Amino acid sequence: MFSTAAFKGPVEFSSGFAPRPGISHVLFDFDGTLSLIREGWADVMIAMFLEMLPRRADETEAAARQMLLDDIMRQNGKQTIYQMMQFTERIQERGGRTREPLWYKNEYLRRLDRRIAHRLEGLRRGELKPDHFLLFGARRVLENLRRRGVALYLASGTDEPYVHREAQLLDIHHYFGEHIYGALDDYKKFSKKMVIERILSENRIAGAQLLAFGDGYVEIENTKEAGGLAVAVASDEANNGLGKMDEWKHRRLLGVGADMVVPDYRDGDALLEMIFGD
Repeated sequence: MFSTAAFKGPVEFSSGFAPRPGISHVLFDFDGTLSLIREGWADVMIAMFLEMLPRRADETEAAARQMLLDDIMRQNGKQTIYQMMQFTERIQERGGRTREPLWYKNEYLRRLDRRIAHRLEGLRRGELKPDHFLLFGARRVLENLRRRGVALYLASGTDEPYVHREAQLLDIHHYFGEHIYGALDDYKKFSKKMVIERILSENRIAGAQLLAFGDGYVEIENTKEAGGLAVAVASDEANNGLGKMDEWKHRRLLGVGADMVVPDYRDGDALLEMIFGD
């Protein structure tokens, strides 16, 4: 059992957690784990899906919304196209006619871009501060890890050009250098599992030397499958800085094997000391 006395905010550890002083490589998810530029993305996706979903006679609005939310969040961390593929299956099972998943993806991105345009422009002009769109305490954690000399990687289900653009706007791209990866047009050529396998093979390290932070199923599952240590960031993206966990993320990410769950990085120094066994 580990003492959480040094933590100011909530934290939960799995029964199997143990420090790993040998960690040498650290992988971060992007949206919801570091960046909040796309906060509200799920609301945009659900609204579009509800608009286009054929309804069953006995189905309430609340039931349809919950089904779609569960579908979306189960794919969270994967490339956006997978959420669109799942949605086309929902339409088909209800007897509806579908478009190609790529059409739905492009329409979703059009709607999302409209929602976040003022954020991007404000950051470009310097009218908005980058740290306002970083999860609370994130920059301090990145600095701490850089001082430790570990290699940092960024992998996102968002299209790669957008990840590069937004990492630069947030002034965090320099922490990762060339190790920034995102979704590709040919979705079969990118996955977080592939990134993890590449980290291990190119650096000739064991999975036990990998640490990952993420707010989605995929990076947690893939990290644990590789033998790494997984920190679930159950971020409440709409209420950054309040230190409360999103309960949906909290429950689901513990359920897929996360070694610990935090709401943000307010206790980043204490968290890293515990992980590295300082």
